[in-house]
Amino acid sequence: MFYRLMKMIVAPLLRIFFRPWIEGEENIPTEGAAIIASNHLSFSDSFFFPALIKRRVTFIAKAEYFNTPGLKGRLTAAFFKGVGQLPVDRSGVRGAGEAAIRSAIAVLERGELFGVYPEGTRSPDGKLYRGKVGGLARVALATGAPVIPVAMIDTEKVQPPGQVVPNFGIRPGIRIGRPLDFSRYHGMENDRFILRSVTDEVMYEIMRLSGQEYVDIYATAAKRQIADDKKKADAERRAAEKAEKAERAEAEKAEKAERAEAEKAEKDKETGSA
Repeated sequence: MFYRLMKMIVAPLLRIFFRPWIEGEENIPTEGAAIIASNHLSFSDSFFFPALIKRRVTFIAKAEYFNTPGLKGRLTAAFFKGVGQLPVDRSGVRGAGEAAIRSAIAVLERGELFGVYPEGTRSPDGKLYRGKVGGLARVALATGAPVIPVAMIDTEKVQPPGQVVPNFGIRPGIRIGRPLDFSRYHGMENDRFILRSVTDEVMYEIMRLSGQEYVDIYATAAKRQIADDKKKADAERRAAEKAEKAERAEAEKAEKAERAEAEKAEKDKETGSA
């Protein structure tokens, strides 16, 4: 019910305010199971893609969207539950990943579309990062469902990470690639090398569709590195400001001493003249 309501209300609003474009929608089958594998640039990805394609798609969403306290947290949880998203715990809790995989397989067994962000999190800088081995490949090999690569374009400009109010005047897009068939690997979902091969092939297609620069590390590692670099830069900035302040204080002290010496010399001169 909520999903249909979103399609009726949110989709027209997105089209009016952002005029998003979409290419390759014919690559999504009109019926039957398929896996949507997309890059992830912005929180708004979760609005644009489901709202603009004809069929319903169920994405995995991080558990924080469902259990964050406060009014904003409750509203976010209501939205994701309403559109049928699946929470996945990324904290490393044992069994959480298996539960997410079982839920994904159940979606596909019903002949529906299942969506996943192989990077596991939003890109911190607009680049495409290494896909995580596990969910995507295992579900594809276990079910035989085709994988459809998708590239979200410029959604990070519409709503940069951490920004609540979107930027208007930017026209984002969606580019949908041809389905990838991995039936040749059926029954090999426990072979980690096969899982990596499948994941890398999907990521290559997403890179080709999106035009993003590819970085062969995980996005989570990149986020940590960016945070560490920022922390280091902030520390260096504070140290530089402290040194500059000390230098100014020393200069002011020297200038004050120089003025005092000049005043004393002038006073001594006046005394001598008298």
